[in-house]
Amino acid sequence: MESVRHEEVLILEKQLRRKPLGVKRIVLSCEHGFPVVIENTCEINGKPFPTLFWLVCPKLCKEISRLEALGWIDRFEALIREDLEFEKAYIEAHAQVRKLRDMNIKDENVRKILSRLGTGGIRNLKSVKCLHLHVADYLAGIRNPVGERVFKMIDQPFCRSDKIICRELHS
Repeated sequence: MESVRHEEVLILEKQLRRKPLGVKRIVLSCEHGFPVVIENTCEINGKPFPTLFWLVCPKLCKEISRLEALGWIDRFEALIREDLEFEKAYIEAHAQVRKLRDMNIKDENVRKILSRLGTGGIRNLKSVKCLHLHVADYLAGIRNPVGERVFKMIDQPFCRSDKIICRELHS
């Protein structure tokens, strides 16, 4: 873990409910100072890892899971099939992630494997897989139209100051 402090690793453990692997840095923190998005290394325990940006905020993850349960993955896949501009922007988001990922890969074999994959390891660039990874990409600065729309669908994506989930996890 390149530039992640010990205290941050402890917070990430609580957020993820497991020891974080391959964390390169915290990309975005919430207004309360807790990690929201992390950047991962592209190789974990000697194996290629295609998810560059990972959403760790429990509140935001819960909100996005609720949208997934309501069928929004299928709705976005339909939008990708029906709207050529949206499809083009979505495929470009995959290309942006691939470019960033490639810049961070030293092992040529890992690069060769991951260069064929979109965000989160997606093979079919017109499929969505999971909304969490698209929101993570969007919050990390990728122009991801799925992530942007999902994030804007959530009225209160982060915790209110009187109920900070990560503070409760960390105490």
